[in-house]
Amino acid sequence: MPETECPPSRNTVLEAFADTIIPGEKRHPDDRAVAGVSQGGGAVAAGAIDVLETPEGGMAPALDDLARMLDEHAVAYRAGRGLPEDREPFVGLNYDDRLALVGELLAPGHPEHAMWAGLAMFSFMAFDTGAHMHTADAIAAGHPGLATLGFAPPDEDGLWRFPAYSYGRPLADVHPDTDPTGSPV
Repeated sequence: MPETECPPSRNTVLEAFADTIIPGEKRHPDDRAVAGVSQGGGAVAAGAIDVLETPEGGMAPALDDLARMLDEHAVAYRAGRGLPEDREPFVGLNYDDRLALVGELLAPGHPEHAMWAGLAMFSFMAFDTGAHMHTADAIAAGHPGLATLGFAPPDEDGLWRFPAYSYGRPLADVHPDTDPTGSPV
């Protein structure tokens, strides 16, 4: 990396990883973390960093080390393929090389597989659930993952009701000891 460039922040490296898992469109023309290979918001726009940093997930204490290790793997990846070393290690890789490196890290049998699978899982959670936000707030804010999945908004009172069965038919008979609220008597 040229001396005049600032090294990427921990979050930029982690965003680049999340964008490799669920790509999205660039947030601005100079976005280095998001490769821009997909339309709409991906894991980064869905809040991957916020989900990673939640205390409930337990990943926050490891994020600095994961970003550093990801850059170390990127340096080795570049060296092994004769790629130029004039850009940030992981963030500076093009999308196809990011994808190939992440594929290696997530391969069964890789000694660090569990760490990278955890990081990938949080990227999916951010997109699929907006786990760092209340679902109604995420939908109101236009959460890209929930919008892509077609997650239904709540009723006007903030509650979800599903008058039609999602499979178009009941999957089982209601137990005879169930009261009108759906609770067992």
